[in-house]
Amino acid sequence: MREDFIHFLWRQARFNLRDLQTTTGAPLSIQHFGTHNHDAGPDFSAGQVRIDGVQWAGHIEMHVNASQWYEHGHDSDPAYDNVILHVVFEEDRPVYRRNGQRIPCLELHGRIPPNLYKSYWRLQHNEYWVPCQHQLHLVSDPVKTQWLGTLLNERLAEKSQRITERLAANGRDWEDTFYQSLARSLGGRVNADAMEMLARSLPLRILLKHKHSLIQLEALFFGQSGLLPEPGEEEDAYVTLLRREYQLLRTKHSLRPVPATAWRYLRLRPNNFPTIRIAQLATMVFRTGQLFGKTLAAANAKELSNMYEVELSNYWRTHYRFGKTGKAGKRRLGVDMINSILLNTVAPALVSYSHHRLDERYLERAVGLLEQLPAENNKIIRKWKQLGFEAKNAGESQALLHLKKQYCEPTRCTDCAIGCTLLTKTFDNLDAQPLLTLNEEAVVYGVLADERA
Repeated sequence: MREDFIHFLWRQARFNLRDLQTTTGAPLSIQHFGTHNHDAGPDFSAGQVRIDGVQWAGHIEMHVNASQWYEHGHDSDPAYDNVILHVVFEEDRPVYRRNGQRIPCLELHGRIPPNLYKSYWRLQHNEYWVPCQHQLHLVSDPVKTQWLGTLLNERLAEKSQRITERLAANGRDWEDTFYQSLARSLGGRVNADAMEMLARSLPLRILLKHKHSLIQLEALFFGQSGLLPEPGEEEDAYVTLLRREYQLLRTKHSLRPVPATAWRYLRLRPNNFPTIRIAQLATMVFRTGQLFGKTLAAANAKELSNMYEVELSNYWRTHYRFGKTGKAGKRRLGVDMINSILLNTVAPALVSYSHHRLDERYLERAVGLLEQLPAENNKIIRKWKQLGFEAKNAGESQALLHLKKQYCEPTRCTDCAIGCTLLTKTFDNLDAQPLLTLNEEAVVYGVLADERA
């Protein structure tokens, strides 16, 4: 048994609540189960209980065995001085506060329906792609839809935290932060770090001084990237011009380029080569300048998409790398790449800005933006579709990615609305079920272990 199961039993009140008493025999009633705490400190805060006629308010702590109070060092932690009730499966030893007072304890063995524990055990101990994949059809669409909304908010909060951390490193400069995040998105999985390194080496305030000249912007970007050929390597008029411009600008702004070894070309399609992505970033700065300000001003997803529909300069319409010609084309960003920027850069930035300004409108814009974008198409989303859980838009596909990574893989079934719904179904008829005692818990566990084998 894991502690998260005890949390579930308490949070959902899924144990026998009749004739409650502490392990010392004092009558116990629960007025408020408290608020689940996912951070450091006691498991539930602001709980309210009545013990032997006395009303108590404070924290509630949970363990499988009471002795874990000492194993976890709570006996010396002042954060646990206000614990009013210790909820455990077994009280293998009494627990005391730092001042020597014994903490009232509620034992749950003998109060848990075996079928509920069996359902929990089976969710925790199977090798399915997701633990409940053969039971998903038992969960109603409204439960799934509401849970997807919660998951999307968690996903956006997680992604926006990276923006917030980058913002702090940039002295709270939103434009530089957004520009670096955009550069990272343009790098894709292969060159994300290199693109961000390039953007950090070339602050936006420097670029904006040369916004009037695309050739100067390209000289700055390619010079700083370390990809600009040395004299005599790949010589043509364009390379010569870039090199001359960069040498002047590098001295003027005291720039230090990133190493050319940071870039990767292996297994990339030509349109995804770092040279093309760098040229596209230079063109975006040339066209738009302060990208974050324009993002905030955009009225809808179409206006945002238009910001990234750039056409490259003549040289890059016929080249993929310096000195090497290729099939002529406008080298525009594809729809999938633009959607990826909106999803991975724009939406998290709006959420971070919403938190910074304490303005929910930007959060609503981020969610609305994702609901306008098509669902992602990757192996995880395709697998969810096979299980009958199809994402209708990018918001839902992001939620499903978060569900798989943060809940299904670590088997956090008791923290998942779907898992809780399935477990609750086994609790519906408590009167018809015997209750789980210490010995029976061991028997059930043994039977299930044999079943798994």
